[in-house]
Order: sequence, then structure tokens, then C-alpha cells
Amino acid sequence: MTHTGRAGPATADARPFTAVLTRPSGQSDDLAAQLAGEGIDVLEFPLIGIAPVEDDTALCAAFAALSAYALVVFVSPNAIDRAFAQAPCAWPAAVPIGVVGPGSVAALARHGIAAPDFQVICPAANGHAQDDPDVRFDSEALFAALQAQLGEHAFDGKPVLIVRGDGGREWLADRLREAGATVQAVAAYRRIVPAPAEQDWARVRTLLAGAPHAWGWVVTSSEGVRNLHALARAHLTEADFARLAHVPFVAPHPRIAETARALGFDSITSSGPGDARIAAALRALSASSRASLDQPALASSAHSRMTDSNHDSPNPPATSASVPPFAPPPPVYEQARRRRGGSALLWAMLVLVTCAAGVGAFALNRKVDRLEARLAARQQAIDAQTAELRVKTEQAVATVHQIDTQFAQLQGKLADAQTAQQALQQQYQDLARNRDDWMFAEVEQMLSSASEQLQLTGNTQLALFALQSADTRLATSASAQAIVVRRAIAQDIDKLKSAPSTDLTGLAIKLDEAIDQIDTLPLAGEVPVTQPAAGAPASAAGVAGQARWARWWQGLSAAVGQELKGLVQVRRIDNADAMLIAPEQGQFVRDNVKLRLLAARLALLSRNATTLKADLHAADAALARYFDGAAKRTQTVRGLLKEVGGSSTAVELPNLNTSLQAVHNTKSRG
Repeated sequence: MTHTGRAGPATADARPFTAVLTRPSGQSDDLAAQLAGEGIDVLEFPLIGIAPVEDDTALCAAFAALSAYALVVFVSPNAIDRAFAQAPCAWPAAVPIGVVGPGSVAALARHGIAAPDFQVICPAANGHAQDDPDVRFDSEALFAALQAQLGEHAFDGKPVLIVRGDGGREWLADRLREAGATVQAVAAYRRIVPAPAEQDWARVRTLLAGAPHAWGWVVTSSEGVRNLHALARAHLTEADFARLAHVPFVAPHPRIAETARALGFDSITSSGPGDARIAAALRALSASSRASLDQPALASSAHSRMTDSNHDSPNPPATSASVPPFAPPPPVYEQARRRRGGSALLWAMLVLVTCAAGVGAFALNRKVDRLEARLAARQQAIDAQTAELRVKTEQAVATVHQIDTQFAQLQGKLADAQTAQQALQQQYQDLARNRDDWMFAEVEQMLSSASEQLQLTGNTQLALFALQSADTRLATSASAQAIVVRRAIAQDIDKLKSAPSTDLTGLAIKLDEAIDQIDTLPLAGEVPVTQPAAGAPASAAGVAGQARWARWWQGLSAAVGQELKGLVQVRRIDNADAMLIAPEQGQFVRDNVKLRLLAARLALLSRNATTLKADLHAADAALARYFDGAAKRTQTVRGLLKEVGGSSTAVELPNLNTSLQAVHNTKSRG
């Protein structure tokens, strides 16, 4: 019988899982220490650099007037540390602070700002926020927390300060402006693209040459993912870059995961915010990596055990299920050895016993051979089943990992879809509200123009057309406010249709004719000059039969008689003041009457019936007092004034105040 040796188990690859941390330098110390304590190797590979702003004048000015703000928002711990480093100040307790996550709360605490002395608003203020998978730490969650704690109308007309890096998302600032706040954003730091050391790139290339699931990236910002893509393009070969696309990524926010997918990285795990969730995701990746490495080692160990138990002898010693294969020989051999020098009888008995033992050993050996053949066949069947089970296990692990990855991707897409849906709903509401505002503003402009034209020109047809156009514009809207305004417009349309039409142009032309004739009207104190008849000399010359002295005497007597008639005239004048006006003062009287008529014309065009009647009455009184009433021209001018005065009763027109007031009320309530 031959003793069978047993070899030791194969040694598996014991290299730890490597996590590449990409936060700015010095901001991953706590996470690195936690991962190192759990046996995960850490490579710090910053993808974003934080530098102070070149001009901090705006930041210092804002921090010097903190009491004037209704709210101050810090977008990240970097914003807090850099702001207090460049503009140290004593924070006013009455000014609340909004932050995105627990990291910013801890940063404020390092600067002496913490509850309950100060009001710090965070999406989840309890101590277990990082363990709750439903809690999100982003601008959307912060805005909801601000509305919940301060109220939806807390920012109406109030100033809000946002401290951030250069650039960044404008979502929170836009929502605060829509809530009525006056938002001022100042930069506390600026982001730069770092230049990783060459030894760090060498380490990355070494990791790329190994198993793709033995290490992974931790990306905590979308900008960091974009920087990694650009740096990898510049420092890696095409083959290394292609392998990099399959390396696992751990992203704490769905937006970061979506950015990584858009850049071509296909193995992404959404961990959720906080170092605890990131560490849990890395532990899961590390366990998956160890499982994939341990399965080949188990197969090698099982194969070595099968080989070592059978290669020493083709006929191993007899064994059974209850007897070990290396049992010592029967005690007969020991007794025979002690009695070897006894006697011949004992030797004969020993020979007989040896022969019997040999025959029994031969029979036992044959039986053991048959048992070993059965055991070998059974072992082969077990090995086949084990291999098949191992393959199925590997497939199941790969399937579970793939399902987890797909589920994480679906969660990220679902979160992005919900965010997009909320944004679209808000945009739709804003668009609907703006559309109604534009419609009412357009209607108000149309009504104002129609009212001005109606008061200036008295054109009721133009005002009626404007009202009908406004009613047609409002008919496209089914809102209750539009219906109220349409009712008011209908009332004004009825008033315009029932209003009398006045020919203001014709009345103005009559006043212009009267003004043109004032200079030709005779005054009451002027003496009419009688011209000699044109036919007198002709008739005198026609008497050819008279003597020359007779003709001379007749002409002299006619001239003397004419002069005597002009010395005394008798006329009736009712107003004695008209005789006191000197000839050079008559022009002033005429100008005064013309000014009165011009004022009446302006009053006519401006629809001022009271002023029109007063000016017409004054002009008519001046004509009757200072001008010759018997003259036909004077009577014609006074007749024109009476016609204009009689038509002035129809000058007053309806206004559009009902429609304008309805539009104003609708806009003020909106």
C-alpha cells in the first residue's frame, strides 16, 4: 500500500479594490479614511481645482450689507469656506441661510453658524438624511424647503443673495425671481481644470491594464466628468480610453450620471448624496470584484485535491466510508514481528496467517478498486455538477449586477424625467399667464387709442371699429376675466351706436369763414364816404348847348352842395362807447373778436361745450356793440356764430371708461 500526499490550496489574487476620488484636493480626506478602514485602496485624482476669484469687490460689498438681505444661499461648502476666508464678518442672526446639503451645514458649523442660534435651511435637517433614499440634495429640493419653511410669498419684493462659484446653474435664481425676489449672485471662487501628476496617470494606466471591475471612479460633479473626458482624451491612448468607458462610475446625483452616459461611460451606479452612500456603493463594487476573482481560485483548489489523492498509486489501500484511507495495518503484523524468533510452530502459523492475510488482502484490494472506480465516477459527476452550478452562479451574479445597473439607470432617467416634467409644467404655466397678460395689454392699448381718438376727433366710427377689434381679440380666450371685459366693451359699443353724429369739421369751417370776414366788417363809429356819381361829369359835359360860364357855375354849385351835405350827418347808434373808439383802436377791437373766435374753434375741437358757448357769446356781443349792425356782412358773420352755437349741444360724446376700467381691474387682480 502506498501513502497518498495532499497539496495545499491555491492562493487567489488578494489585491484590494481601488477607488479613484475626484473631488478637489483636500476635500476627500474623510471618505478616504473611511474607505481605507474597510480595505479599499484609494487614489486621489482631482478633476476640479478651486481658486479664489480675481476680483472680490462684489463679494466684500455684499457681505458688508448682509442685514439688507431677506435670504442668503450658499451653493456648496467651497462657497462657504472661500466666502468667509475672503470676507470675514459677524453673521446677523435675523438673516436665514439656505444650503444644499449636510456638507454645507458642517461647513457653516466650522465658522460658528449653526442652529438654534441661526436659521439654517437644508432639504433635510434631521441627522439621518443621508440614510434616507428619498431625500435629494439639489437646487430643486432646496427651493421646496425654502417655500415650506419661509412661505411661498416670503420673497415678494425682497432682495436675495446667492454665493456661488463662477458660472453654475441658474435654476434656483430663476425660481426666486419668479417668486418676486430681487436676486444678486456673487462669486466666491472660480473653478479651474487641474493638471494631474504623471505618476497619477501612470497609476491609472496600470489600473486600466488590469481587470475593469477591480477599480472605479467617484465623480461628484458634472463638470468633473467633462474634465475627465477632456483630460483622458489628451493623456490616454485610444485603447486605454476605450477601456476607461467600461470602468465603473459612482455618481451621487442622477444629473451627474446622465452627464457621464452622454459622454460614453456605460457602467454607472447612482449612490445618492453623502459619503456614507458613496462608501456603500464602493463596498458593493468591491464585493462584486472579489467574487469574480475568488471563483477561479475555488475551481483550481478543487482540481488540485482530486489530483493529489489519486496520482501516487494506481491501486490505493482499501478504504470504506467509515475507515480512513491511511489506517494502520492490522495488529497481526505486530504480534508476528514480536514472535519472529519464538519457535518453528509459530513460524508455520505465521506463514499460514500470512497466506491467509495475503488472500484476504487481494480480495480486499479488488473490492477497494471497485469502490474507488465508483467513487471516481461519482466524483466526476459531482465535479460536473459543481462546474455547471458555478457557471450558473457567475451568470446569476452578472445578471444581478446588470439588473442593478439598469435599475440605477432607470432611477436616474426617472428622476430626470420628473425634473423635466416639473420644468415643462412651470414653463406652460408661465406661458399661459404671459399669453393672457399680453392679450389684456393689447386690448388695453387698443381701447386707450380709441378713447383718445374719440376725444380728439369725435370719430365714433373709428372708436366703434377699435371696440369691435378688441372684442374679437378677447373672443379667442375662454377665461372668466375675458368674459367680464367683453361685457363692458358691449356696453360701450351700444353707447357709441346710439350717440348722435356731429359735423365738427363743418362747424370749424364756419368759424374760419367768420374769422376771415372780421377785418372787412364796418365799425359803428366809422363814417361812410359817399363817392360822387361817375356819370355826373359825363352828364354835365353832355350839355353842349349851354354857355361856358353856365357850365362853370353849375359845377361850382354842385361841389359846394356836396361839401355842405358832408358837414352834418344824422345816424342812430345805440351804444355810445362805439363812438369813443379812435380809428387806430379799431384794429384792436377786430383782433379781440378774432381771438374770441379762435378760442371758440379750439373749444369746439376739444369738445368743451361750456367754453365754446362762452366764447361765441362774447364774440357776438362785441359784434353787436362795436360793429355796424345794419351792414350785411356783420349780419352774415353773426348768423354763422348762431349756427355754430345751435349745433354745440350735440358736441358731447360718450366715453370708453367702462371698458378701460374693466381692463384695469382685470390686470390688477391678475
